[in-house]
Amino acid sequence: MSNANIPNVIVQWAAHLHRDRRRSVHTIRAYVATAQRFVTFLTTAGEDADFSLVSTADMRRYLASRRATGLSNASAARELSALRGFLVFTGGEGAMPRVAAPRVKKGVPRPTAPADIIALAEDVAGHAHEPWVAARDWAILMLLYGAGLRIGEAFGLTGAVLPLSDVAVVTGKRAKTRMVPILPQVKAAVDDYVRLTPYPPQKNEPIFRGARGGPLDAALIRRAVQAARRRLQLSERTTPHALRHSFATHLLARGADLRSLQELLGHASLSSTQIYTAVDAAHLLDIYRNAHPRG
Repeated sequence: MSNANIPNVIVQWAAHLHRDRRRSVHTIRAYVATAQRFVTFLTTAGEDADFSLVSTADMRRYLASRRATGLSNASAARELSALRGFLVFTGGEGAMPRVAAPRVKKGVPRPTAPADIIALAEDVAGHAHEPWVAARDWAILMLLYGAGLRIGEAFGLTGAVLPLSDVAVVTGKRAKTRMVPILPQVKAAVDDYVRLTPYPPQKNEPIFRGARGGPLDAALIRRAVQAARRRLQLSERTTPHALRHSFATHLLARGADLRSLQELLGHASLSSTQIYTAVDAAHLLDIYRNAHPRG
């Protein structure tokens, strides 16, 4: 394959990821960047890249070069996954050399106490420069904790879901939809934002807007949460996504079964949900150690 054709192959692969695999924009961007790095690595000697001739040694040398830049095990495993998909796309199932993925220790999500979550949301809203922005940020954080949404799912809500009822249809990863119960407190938060915003929601447009009416940048919410947790001296693990973890952990602690939790969170696999059993066990162990006279 000539080097001149390589960019086109990557473009085709990106289209395949979007159209056929339904990957998110962020995933596609990361996978394409990995493919471009790998192609550059293969062609540094000035030779044309033939993906059908990629060997196990090539893969190991590439991963070694990436690890030399400080790449973690988790990131290396993600790069290997991206390359596996790319090579299969370009050369079929037999094109991927056998390379063992780096061992990745699965971390246990750390839930945030309900009182701390409310304090965090109040602090974020309290430091907003306008009342409607305060209502917006409060509503978003309530959707993350009260409905267990990913931040991208909250940002993806359009005017079509309004007025909110006790159930909302949410579009998650790979464009999969699910039904999510909406608590009265969450509904009230969203209703308050809709009442105050200077940008009336349109049916096919995102509800949550930036200060000038354009698309809201998730980085703004992350920075606001970061500033609030510093003011409140909360753990650095207290992030917008941690509110979703807390939603899951608190439901599990109150008796929710894993299958129901899987549906609420929109996990494709039950194994993704099972991590919360470890969270609950760790929480019980902490209680035991603090309360038991010989803990």
